[in-house]
Amino acid sequence: MTVEELFRAAAAGDEDAFSRLVRLHEKKVYHLALRICGDPEDAADVAQEAFLSAWKGLPAFRGEAGFSTWLYRLTSNAAIDHLRRTRRQRGETSLDGDGQRIDAVDAAPSPQARTEAAELREAVLAGFAQLSDAHRQALALREVQELSYEEIAAVLQVDLGTVKSRISRARSALRKILLKNGNLSGYLPSKAAEEQGKGGGRS
Repeated sequence: MTVEELFRAAAAGDEDAFSRLVRLHEKKVYHLALRICGDPEDAADVAQEAFLSAWKGLPAFRGEAGFSTWLYRLTSNAAIDHLRRTRRQRGETSLDGDGQRIDAVDAAPSPQARTEAAELREAVLAGFAQLSDAHRQALALREVQELSYEEIAAVLQVDLGTVKSRISRARSALRKILLKNGNLSGYLPSKAAEEQGKGGGRS
């Protein structure tokens, strides 16, 4: 069965069809949640929440944006809501970055390379945690899910210019943080990426 067929069956109450949809999407949903939340346990909770919301919302979902796009929207919104709840409980106004996991580069075999990779991941972690929720959400969809700008616009339900602006500003902010801390290479957007991300729109 295709995803659309599984979706229609699940919307009609077929739990087996929905279980198959979960298996098809669980890894991508989890990794998206992980990049936004940063903590594996939180990501697992968010993924479960997203799938539960999907199951409850299937009968009313009309499929205008496609099941995957809709599911990513539920996931990213659930992850952002989770972050905000956590910060309110801790009395924080911004993320402190503890427990974040961002694989900026793959660890190389040599000890020196592994050390440098670990330092870079920590630098990216610190910078990524300072991004606004909106910028973090958009950047995660772009770099983790590798969605197109058009797909991100559909997920976030904003116009294309806003998506380009958020990603461009997120990359620029991350670049400045890394440069300020002496990380002149690694997780820096290419000139082409910067140019592609430029465009009008709200932040």
